[in-house]
Amino acid sequence: MSAQANYDVLVIGSGAAGLTLALHLAARHRVALLSKQRLRDGSTWFAQGGIAAVLDEMDSVESHIADTLDAGAGLCHPDAVRLTVENSAAAIQWLIDQGVDFTRERGDYHLTKEGGHSHRRIIHSADATGRAVHSTLIERVRAAENIDCFEHHIALDLIRQPDPQKGRFRCAGCYVYNKQSEEVELLQGRAVVLATGGASKAYLYTSNPDGASGDGIAMAWRAGCRVSNMEFNQFHPTCLYHPKAKAMLVTEALRGEGAQLKLPDGNRFMHHFDPRGELAPRDIVARAIDHEMKRLGADCLYLDISHKDGSFVREHFPTVYNNCLQYGIDITREPIPVVPAAHYTCGGVMVDQFGRTDLDQLYAIGETTFTGLHGANRLASNSLLECLVYARSAALHIDGVLDSVQPPRSAPAWDASRVTDSDEDVVISHNWDELRRFMWDYVGIVRTRKRLLRAEHRVRLLQQEIREFYANYRITSDLIELRNLALVSELIIRSALERRESRGLHYSLDYPQLRELAMDTILVPENFADQRQFV
Repeated sequence: MSAQANYDVLVIGSGAAGLTLALHLAARHRVALLSKQRLRDGSTWFAQGGIAAVLDEMDSVESHIADTLDAGAGLCHPDAVRLTVENSAAAIQWLIDQGVDFTRERGDYHLTKEGGHSHRRIIHSADATGRAVHSTLIERVRAAENIDCFEHHIALDLIRQPDPQKGRFRCAGCYVYNKQSEEVELLQGRAVVLATGGASKAYLYTSNPDGASGDGIAMAWRAGCRVSNMEFNQFHPTCLYHPKAKAMLVTEALRGEGAQLKLPDGNRFMHHFDPRGELAPRDIVARAIDHEMKRLGADCLYLDISHKDGSFVREHFPTVYNNCLQYGIDITREPIPVVPAAHYTCGGVMVDQFGRTDLDQLYAIGETTFTGLHGANRLASNSLLECLVYARSAALHIDGVLDSVQPPRSAPAWDASRVTDSDEDVVISHNWDELRRFMWDYVGIVRTRKRLLRAEHRVRLLQQEIREFYANYRITSDLIELRNLALVSELIIRSALERRESRGLHYSLDYPQLRELAMDTILVPENFADQRQFV
């Protein structure tokens, strides 16, 4: 890529949301697709369970909506839920048309059941659905003439420009760090789409790959966009506990097919916390595991599917089976040691049904966003569905308005003339480690106001150190991610402090009761007013 390039649409992120949107636009528009690593190195590739959709005649749209609303603990926006669910079958058909090979059983697509669902409605490709979807979409994107893919490019900051015709600011592109040349480049477009995923790397233990550093949320906030419900961080109940395993998720579909959670002594315990047992929603299961681990002083608990037929387990869960076998664990014969880990960011950048943010010509889709679908707790396997539905909705809107949008004015090149190379990169690694540790300890599954205030104090001190480092030394990918993670962590902490109740994924020992009125937590940046009026 040259030092400056212009496109119709700039898509930042190469997961299911970004790829889907790019493919929907490629017929008429020139698209740049940015990936901070390889195209496949995002959360989508590692998604195991599947995609929730109304595909069975015994199921219904109303049932799927009801399950989503129930899991969301009063905070789901009904219009967003209905939009997503009503378009679920069409989204799956589009994937099938692209060539995704979903698992069949006796000729029909096999549907499984996960926690919080009242019906079997999870379509999947064995236990590697994300890989099947992601690899197919990547293949389609690489074959598309109008899509230019830029791997190993990290978006740094969005560019705002005044739009005299509308009397407010618009997004005009972004500065991009090229990891291979180690230079900051300029990309501009008539529309910019954030599809950068979530921020689970803010926590010490996570099921997410290294790239989940909240980049899109942080960039949007700095550009003047509101965020909502950042306190709702979903912790997946079951990640493999092993000293050599890194971020290995053990799919919830195991519990959907009869896997049992057990204490170190072999006894089951979930029935003490919820009548649905192992099929309770994720927040309940994660809190139950956390409670039992702390009560017993245990390093982990166990997920056991060894009572099922071995051939069934190997056929339906080949990824989990083979991954565990690498660590000497045969899941057909013994239980899996598991711990909860940060998994999904339910809040994010506020958008409407078309993915529009508060900044003109800036869109956001996928885990980066707050659409109102997930409420206080994401229902299992609704996330990939949200990516598909909102990517198509945003693409249709962009396609409908882009011809009337003027190209942005040329922005100034990145100025690195007053910075030097750092000889103190250890500061970045130490700050990164400290941030993730106090987020885990103070802003985790169970919270108190004292812990949150302590975390708020620490994150602001860290941000001051990061700002000084950022102002004086050359950009690196680690510094970009640390800067974004620290900002998003502050937004999580501030949101958690504002919610004085326990609801969904936010559980406070100081405020254990549920408030009668369910309200979103909305944070407004200082420069928010600039979006609507400038002088």
